[in-house]
Amino acid sequence: MDVRFLGGAREVGRSAVLIDDRLLIDHGMLAGTPPRFPVSDVDPDAVVASHGHLDHVGVIPALVSGDARPPIHWTPPTRELALTLARDTLKLHGGTFRCPFTELDVERVTQVSRTHGYREPFSAAGYEVTFHDAGHIPGSAHVLVDDGETRLLYTGDFHTDDQRLVAGTTARPEADAVICESTYADVEHDDRADVEEQFVRSVETTLWEGGTVVVPAFAIGRTQEMMLVCEAYDIPCYVDGMGKQVTEMLRRHPEFVRDEEALRRAKSHARFVTGRDGQRKRIADQPAAIITTSGMLSGGPAMTYIPEIRSNPVNKITMTGYQVEGTPGRDLVETGSAEIDGRVMPVSAQVEQYDFSAHADRPGLRAFLEPYLEAGSRLLVVHGDRCSAFAESLRAAGGNASAPEVGETVTVGS
Repeated sequence: MDVRFLGGAREVGRSAVLIDDRLLIDHGMLAGTPPRFPVSDVDPDAVVASHGHLDHVGVIPALVSGDARPPIHWTPPTRELALTLARDTLKLHGGTFRCPFTELDVERVTQVSRTHGYREPFSAAGYEVTFHDAGHIPGSAHVLVDDGETRLLYTGDFHTDDQRLVAGTTARPEADAVICESTYADVEHDDRADVEEQFVRSVETTLWEGGTVVVPAFAIGRTQEMMLVCEAYDIPCYVDGMGKQVTEMLRRHPEFVRDEEALRRAKSHARFVTGRDGQRKRIADQPAAIITTSGMLSGGPAMTYIPEIRSNPVNKITMTGYQVEGTPGRDLVETGSAEIDGRVMPVSAQVEQYDFSAHADRPGLRAFLEPYLEAGSRLLVVHGDRCSAFAESLRAAGGNASAPEVGETVTVGS
């Protein structure tokens, strides 16, 4: 089995893995100006998507342009999330060099889509493929590929600990080779209950003082997680941005969330923002939490709220996710200033960062990989800034591990 890494190797973003030039797993983009896409044009017989985040499914519609019509296999939530992201990408970049697909291509995706549940084997490009719950976001999957001689496990993004929205992965299917993400391979997360308690205490203090808290959050997964936290602690909150649409979609797929009733309560507790008639300016003056995209302040309604609340030191901005270098969110955390409408503005509001990660940390990664280390499986480390260092640590533990580079082909199995 020949595995070619078209992206996501020794980097976070544009994940894409091609097996025997026939089966493509993921086809994402690395957001930026300009965005970066997987290397080389591909014409696979079939496509499998691990989960609905931009860096894994962002350019899947480009695969059905022209005469190509490979079937695309995913879970039902991943299908809906991928289509939502594709339409948002068209809205932002349609008609520019940055968007490699068209509205027609997005429509074609719906025609070749095939959805599957967890632990339901299906055939794709001549392989038997099985999805296993990855515990990252609703619908996220480990992808097990079996050609009859070699079993390859592509972990996708995963978490071993429970979140309010989804339970941590418990799947450990037998595999001869494992392609494993390593986003937080050098980090040990704080206890999630402690993180929640610190966040809640901070928000409640600000609201008691009459301030407003802006909670930048990724639309997929993180927005719903923060809604669940706010409902659990009776924190008044508004929800703005794409997270509203994603929340509505997840209500249609209750089997892919940990607690359907809790999500229903969280949606009833939150107030969804329409953005009409100056609503956002009025909300920015209220003692409430405002959960809004974009999670890295690279656009979205967050950049309407922050100018409104930035000058009052009682107010807060609570970052809830990883801030990529070069993004306004990273700049705000590091410098106390943010680029708003093309101008760098100082922010007097308090800025805090909380680790609500949906990825396994170093202990979680090691615990997940332990059975594969013991079995002598081939381990290929991807999707991280320090893939080589993590692979080296696995070798030190007796593992057969390496960190492939973008464009590299690795042969696994017989």
